[in-house]
Amino acid sequence: MRIEQLTVGMMGVCCYIVSCEETNRAAIIDPGGDEERILSTCRQNGLQVEYLIATHGHPDHVCGNGPLKKATGAAIVMHRADAEFFGRADIQGFFSQLGLPESPPPDILVEDKDTITFGNESLTVIHTPGHTPGGICLYNAPD
Repeated sequence: MRIEQLTVGMMGVCCYIVSCEETNRAAIIDPGGDEERILSTCRQNGLQVEYLIATHGHPDHVCGNGPLKKATGAAIVMHRADAEFFGRADIQGFFSQLGLPESPPPDILVEDKDTITFGNESLTVIHTPGHTPGGICLYNAPD
């Protein structure tokens, strides 16, 4: 698995582009802004982005979802406990106050122990509530 870390957005979020070296299929984890930079990195590496994965639903981690989904067609992935953030007036207002674009709702809702596969690589979802009810970590088992 190839992993590239970018610090993005006004909050300095760690965004990860993870990809299969054999197929160039990829997932972007926590695209919290700087969408053009993220897309440029993906283009430079010839990546086909399949997923936009949120480790949690706060605006600074998902505000790049809309433009990236539009550019790549990737599915937005989030734990179902954080899907409630979307459509709530207070969350929409928070996006607006920060001057951030709203994220579209998730396409895929995950639970603990689900697997996200791209190319010959996979990430296992570990539900880690705390910061938000639907916080997740992602684990790539060694070969």
